[in-house]
Amino acid sequence: MLEACDCEASKEILSLKQYLVKKSQWIFGGDGWAYDIGYGGVDHVLATNEDVNILVMDTEVYSNTGGQASKSTPTGAVAKFAAAGKSYKKKDLAAIAMSYGHIYIAQVSMGANQQQYLKALAEAEAHDGPSLIIAYSPCINHGVRKGMSKSQTEMKLATECGYWPIFRYNPALEAEGKNPLILDMKEPNWDKYQEYLMGEVRYATLKKANPAHAEELFAKNKFDAQRRWRQYNRLAAMDFSPEKK
Repeated sequence: MLEACDCEASKEILSLKQYLVKKSQWIFGGDGWAYDIGYGGVDHVLATNEDVNILVMDTEVYSNTGGQASKSTPTGAVAKFAAAGKSYKKKDLAAIAMSYGHIYIAQVSMGANQQQYLKALAEAEAHDGPSLIIAYSPCINHGVRKGMSKSQTEMKLATECGYWPIFRYNPALEAEGKNPLILDMKEPNWDKYQEYLMGEVRYATLKKANPAHAEELFAKNKFDAQRRWRQYNRLAAMDFSPEKK
């Protein structure tokens, strides 16, 4: 570390130190970019140890180009190029990023927990290394039946039913002998899952057009969500105390 000399220039700079703050680097993008067409670049940035933050606004569809399906689109959702409902599950970008071990990761939903969202932003900024925040972002392409003015309510239901779990993964906690994964929600109420799906045209359309096919894909959608929840629970329950390593 460089030491300040006793010259007048150094004294002047030191007198202004309250204005010299850390430069904050943030990259903003949608799910089509982060999960799909720009994934290679996102992965490259996250794999490094550069102090850069990425915020992904996940609408689960290519919103800006007309509503095409992306790798973020869940099973059973109707979108362009998936008119009969997407047949395979959504990529778990958070879990992929966790495999590196040095990335701060949070999955957030303002409608479900604003405090958790703000805490994730502060922790990501404080983390000395790359961070990834994935934010649930209701979109007009979802066809929210309550109306977009009720998007916060829809976000809350998505988390309560297990469709969109919220959590934080902080590598700094492992250095303290603590589990880096913190689940910021209670056990989901899976009985509300169908209510959530039917509250959006992207799912309800399929049920109206092809009930039998919709029932099959929706069951898979819920199965995928429950499986993901169990995986997160197992990781969150692991003992990271030093004597267990």
